[in-house]
Amino acid sequence: MIEFQNVHKTYRVADREIPALHPTSLRIENGQVFGLIGHSGAGKSTMLRLINRLEAPSGGKILVDDVDVTALDADGLRGFRRQVGMIFQHFNLLSSKTVADNVAMPLTLAGDMSRAQIDQRVAELLARVGLSDHAKKYPAQLSGGQKQRVGIARALATKPKILLCDEATSALDPQTTASVLQLLAEINRELKLTIVLITHEMDVIRRVCDQVAVMDAGVIVEQGAVADVFLHPKHPTTRRFVQEDEEVDENQLNSDFAHVQGRIVRLTFQGEATYAPLLGTVARETGVDYSILAGRIDRIKDTPYGQLTLAITGGDMDAAFARFTAADVHMEVLR
Repeated sequence: MIEFQNVHKTYRVADREIPALHPTSLRIENGQVFGLIGHSGAGKSTMLRLINRLEAPSGGKILVDDVDVTALDADGLRGFRRQVGMIFQHFNLLSSKTVADNVAMPLTLAGDMSRAQIDQRVAELLARVGLSDHAKKYPAQLSGGQKQRVGIARALATKPKILLCDEATSALDPQTTASVLQLLAEINRELKLTIVLITHEMDVIRRVCDQVAVMDAGVIVEQGAVADVFLHPKHPTTRRFVQEDEEVDENQLNSDFAHVQGRIVRLTFQGEATYAPLLGTVARETGVDYSILAGRIDRIKDTPYGQLTLAITGGDMDAAFARFTAADVHMEVLR
């Protein structure tokens, strides 16, 4: 659906060339939820604005649904942008307009639907996002989560092929974030929309995305399936994003666990293996003992996963490690 071919972007500031995006090639498949994660200034917002041509690239080619959008004239861009919806961090609703009027605005500006058709489309959209009873309210009367749902309904008004989400949940509390992400997942599944989502929170990526690209200083430093990147990060920037209390870093190995006996390993389970009674079975078969030093069990989108950091002593350790590997469990020896 979206392809970057050696695309780069440079801004000119006070006679200086400031690179925001270094030459980048990237493919986003039709129907994917694709996450771009990076700290402020990493270049992820620039990439998002290049997709809908709010920014023009300094070089390279951008293809959307096999159309070279870098070559479109003004009329072509207007038609193209109707195929791309956008959701903003701070909602960008017009305070003087009702909820229904905010959602109707893209349709009103397009000018090719009757008032009755617009009203029907708005009613459908508000029902989809669960705000049918709020059509006549104004943005000031809504909670943050409700405002973002209005923004989502407005972004869907013209039946776009692509939905761009610019830090869509960073202004929301955790519970509201979860409900908005669930709504985006439903929209992706039911409407088969391609969603590109930028964030600085790995938890958002984990909950809703299929693929992720990690950005640092205008460069994609790591990319792949969310489960691979989240559970086995390779680049230091990625590792910083996935750091959690349960994850054991080098400092802990040298300090907190210095007194712990045995080999320290991290086991990663995915899918149904997450719930299998593997540890007890391996301990009985090989005679090893284990202590759980850290752990987490959660989901990456629809797939359960678990990570356990263990101290293993006694018994036949080589046999135990072979048994873990045979059970398709990823094992890292930390010490």
